[in-house]
Amino acid sequence: MFRALSHPNYRRFWIGAFLSNVGTWMQTVAQGWLVLELTDSALWLGIDGFMATAPGFFLTLAGGVFADLVDRRRLLIYTQVVAGLAAFGLAILVGTHSVNVWMILGFSFVTGSCMALAGPSYQAITFDLVGRADLANAVALNSSQFQLSRVIGPAFAGLGFKFFGLAGCFFANGVSFVAVVVALKMVRFDKTNKSVASHSVRDRRALWQDLIDGFRYARNRPRVFSLLSISAVNSFFGAPYLTLVPIFARDVFHLGETGFAWMMGTAGAGAFFGALLLAYLGDFKKKGWSVLGGAFSFGICLIGFGLSTHLALSLVLLFGIGFSIVLSVAVTNTLLQQLVTDQMRGRVMSMFILSFVGSMPIGSLLGGMFSHRFGAPRTLAAGGVAVVIYVTTVAIRNRRLRELR
Repeated sequence: MFRALSHPNYRRFWIGAFLSNVGTWMQTVAQGWLVLELTDSALWLGIDGFMATAPGFFLTLAGGVFADLVDRRRLLIYTQVVAGLAAFGLAILVGTHSVNVWMILGFSFVTGSCMALAGPSYQAITFDLVGRADLANAVALNSSQFQLSRVIGPAFAGLGFKFFGLAGCFFANGVSFVAVVVALKMVRFDKTNKSVASHSVRDRRALWQDLIDGFRYARNRPRVFSLLSISAVNSFFGAPYLTLVPIFARDVFHLGETGFAWMMGTAGAGAFFGALLLAYLGDFKKKGWSVLGGAFSFGICLIGFGLSTHLALSLVLLFGIGFSIVLSVAVTNTLLQQLVTDQMRGRVMSMFILSFVGSMPIGSLLGGMFSHRFGAPRTLAAGGVAVVIYVTTVAIRNRRLRELR
């Protein structure tokens, strides 16, 4: 169940990434509440979500090309340092009561840019750390630590609200980036992935050709393309739930910031148990059905959560949302890494991140707009219906995807 952790490099990376993700989720909860306090608007929550994920549109694919050309470890270190400095800057502004919504949007964009550039290297370096034999287990454990941080981070944020205020959550996130930078500094490879580079990163024409080759590679492989499309639909129609939970916490269930933190933590708990189940199962069969079933369940839970007015039921559905989406996304990650060649790994993983993260800005922005017009419950329920319809259509029409093992 934990065999990938027997690799010292992976173990260091796993611990550092976990601590960093705990801090990130503390800031995510604090920032959502801060935006709501400053603006009292679901639309601004959607705009903040858009600014955090919009860089994925134009930087994730570039990050994928870089991941196939340069030292992934060094690229990760540089981006984490900049993201940490952004968290410290926001902490100072919040602590001195100098912050406004435009500053928050600016910092969201900077951090989002760092994550977009780093994302493909973060995914591809897993293969470098453990090799092909333990890849499925390492991907599941990556997902486990990320989802566990979704449980612990919001819980710590709830405590931070009481004892340190909002600024403390931002400061804690800045400190957490130190952990992942130190871990990456400790990672040592016998050789780096530089050997796959056929040209300099300064050759813009060659970089553009690499990007086009990556698109052709994915488009000409139906199973890869189908996996990417499901990921995009899940994100586009499901992403608004992350930005709209503050509305449900305050206006539907009349909870304070601590209650909101616990709602976010419940979704994280579901995702953590889903990831833990995948780590336990290891290299199991019928992965194609797992992707489809997880996405279908995600849509059903979105519909239920959007329409529910009972807190206990909504918490159960939040747990289901987290469990279902990680089941679909983590298995998609594993299948893509197993299906692609080593030379295309960074670029395909950048497309995977773009399909999931890149769809979030539009989904979050439209979710905020439609919630402002029609209300958050109807908006989320409609998104869930769209996910269910698309996944059902793919499941019926794509036999090769169903048969993926």
